[in-house]
Amino acid sequence: MNNLQRLQMETKGIDFQEAELIVYLAENALDAHAEYNPQSMTDKKAIYATALSMLESVANNPTTMKAIKIDDMTVSEFHENLMKRIDQLTNKVRKMKTENNNSEIFILYI
Repeated sequence: MNNLQRLQMETKGIDFQEAELIVYLAENALDAHAEYNPQSMTDKKAIYATALSMLESVANNPTTMKAIKIDDMTVSEFHENLMKRIDQLTNKVRKMKTENNNSEIFILYI
């Protein structure tokens, strides 16, 4: 499995063109076609950070926030759920250790 496939697995249901996904991965220091290493905390953290960037892009897109009701879920509920997921991923990325960062210190005030 390469990094692009792993990102697509993490962000199922979010439709971006492959070229856009490659840019998101590159922004997080990942080669889209390089082999994904599940034991590497650096790779895992970069995948989650890339997914977070994608979710933030969805949240910043005003066309997804227009008044639509889909399957008993309004846009406001969609936005609330999206923001909750962004917060969850942000916390997860901040708490993850990498091979380069083995300290037990974390930033409390941000």
